[in-house]
Amino acid sequence: MKKNQGGVRGSLGLESPWEIISDQYDDTDRVRRVTLTCTDTSSLECPKCKEVCPFYDLRTARSWRHLDTCTYRTELIARIPRVKCPAHGVRTVAVPWASPSSRFTYGFEEMVIGWLREASVSAVSRQLDVGWKAISRIMEHAVERGLRRRQTEVIPHICVDETSFRKRHKYVTVVSNAKSGQVLYVGIGRTKAVLKHWYQSLSSEQLAGIESVSMDMWPAYLSATLACVPEAEKKIAFDRFHVAKYLGEAVDKVRRQEHKALRAEGDTTLTGSKYDWLTNRENMSRKQKRRFQSLKNSSLKTARAWAIKEMARNLWHYVHPTWALKGWKRWLSWAMRCRLEPVKEAAKTIKNHLWGIINAIILKVSNGPAESINSRIKTVKVRSRGFRNNERFATAIYFHLGGLDLSPRVH
Repeated sequence: MKKNQGGVRGSLGLESPWEIISDQYDDTDRVRRVTLTCTDTSSLECPKCKEVCPFYDLRTARSWRHLDTCTYRTELIARIPRVKCPAHGVRTVAVPWASPSSRFTYGFEEMVIGWLREASVSAVSRQLDVGWKAISRIMEHAVERGLRRRQTEVIPHICVDETSFRKRHKYVTVVSNAKSGQVLYVGIGRTKAVLKHWYQSLSSEQLAGIESVSMDMWPAYLSATLACVPEAEKKIAFDRFHVAKYLGEAVDKVRRQEHKALRAEGDTTLTGSKYDWLTNRENMSRKQKRRFQSLKNSSLKTARAWAIKEMARNLWHYVHPTWALKGWKRWLSWAMRCRLEPVKEAAKTIKNHLWGIINAIILKVSNGPAESINSRIKTVKVRSRGFRNNERFATAIYFHLGGLDLSPRVH
């Protein structure tokens, strides 16, 4: 049964020499089959060099999945001409409705990409009745196109962080634009070589244009940045979030040690107080503040460790490097003399990386955007219920957070 062809012709963007010669609906299988043909073979171009070449032959008929027509699955069928190019040999010409390697039309791929922004590969596969691997390939090709289309530009402020791919220390390195929040690079692992590979992909102008690199104190990232970025010692900024994390862990170690000793004597003062010591005062409820008041004013070792941590929180407001350095040195003097081993260990780490902390204060940058990206990456992982391998994990990060132009249509 023939139907109106205007809708499918318009959605495919068909122009001469391509014409629809058959449009049939199969009511039994609920499939619409649209057959196309090339009506003029005198002006066909080589897909490589775009030069007009002589017609060679017609390939065996191929089919493409198109957007459904109501409840009918729509398929396009065509025999594609081949040309004989003097420079590139026999080549299959490009068709206006799909990319060369795809079995789906541009319109169908755009729909899939839209679905993938909102749901997992498995969910889209079930919804559209298309194989999981085919949907995954559409995502991979979209990311590849987006990365090829990405413009070369100087990005002054970047963040470097890692996020876990699986348990047992499986990580990927994520480099992001601190201003826009876009993921610039995803590397498998968190070694020096992984980050160095990205730096080496940049031009000398892009490397020189980097003004700050916000990161944690992971030695591999530090080493790669010092080796590749000009004047990196003035640009590396150790984030306050990670400094606070070191000190928070030190306070908790002191609490655990002291709690164990007190319980041996039958004293339950520290029972249930773990999160009171780790929660910022401004985030406490009135009830928490009242309960915590007597704890922090006590003679407990944990209270002393907490006071040292709180003093460090107040050292990030400086604007001049000299005063910032003086403030941190006073703090280090107190922390190193406190006779609390976990705090002293944290202080040693901070002392060795003090130059990067001063950079962070003066440059007024942090790894906050990277932590936000990590939170969004976790959402992607939860939605997908994990990934089979780290390459697919990296593809998903680029797809959702790379700010890429994913359109399958030729620009």
